[in-house]
Amino acid sequence: MSISFQKAFGMHPEAMVIREKRTQVLAENIANADTPGFKARDIDFQQALAHAQHRQGRSVARTHEKHFHIDSSVRKELQYRNPDQPDTGDGNSVDIHRERNLFMQNDLAYRTSLQFLDGRITSLKKAVKGQ
Repeated sequence: MSISFQKAFGMHPEAMVIREKRTQVLAENIANADTPGFKARDIDFQQALAHAQHRQGRSVARTHEKHFHIDSSVRKELQYRNPDQPDTGDGNSVDIHRERNLFMQNDLAYRTSLQFLDGRITSLKKAVKGQ
């Protein structure tokens, strides 16, 4: 009996890749909160995940038939954010409070997926060992 990791893990590996990239984008926003002219960016997580699901559904060239294909390209989902606050005169659109909240929410979702995968791997190990 074979184990399908894609069925066992679902979209969590792809979601974690997208969340990791979103963490980078949000950290860049926070780091550039005082940079004149910097425009806040974000990744549309739902759109990126839907795109990842679409990519998983089609066949692609791989070096071996049993290799996973996880394409972490999120360029289309990376967008500039519309500011909620009025321009302060320097052209910077970063709202530091919003960025910190989004960063913490993204981190929580990443950790949740990580805990799910850890539990799933533990269950698969037990199944393989016959426990």
